[in-house]
Amino acid sequence: MKTKQEREQLIKDINVLLNQAYDSTLDEIYALLKRIDDDEDEEDIEDIRKARENARIHGTVSWEDLKHEIANERKKDVA
Repeated sequence: MKTKQEREQLIKDINVLLNQAYDSTLDEIYALLKRIDDDEDEEDIEDIRKARENARIHGTVSWEDLKHEIANERKKDVA
């Protein structure tokens, strides 16, 4: 994962190139970015489906149990 500064610089560099690009190139870039975004959405939806199916098959854990487990893990990390 990039730092905030690295990300901002990358966006600036991309904007420079975008401002120099032909309209047809911009259309292609837009279509590619849109396709990537749609693919990521599909991956997120599939992950949700898998999580729901796993919860259906194996049951779920209550929020209280999770908080207790996290607290125990923190105690182990401190010790």
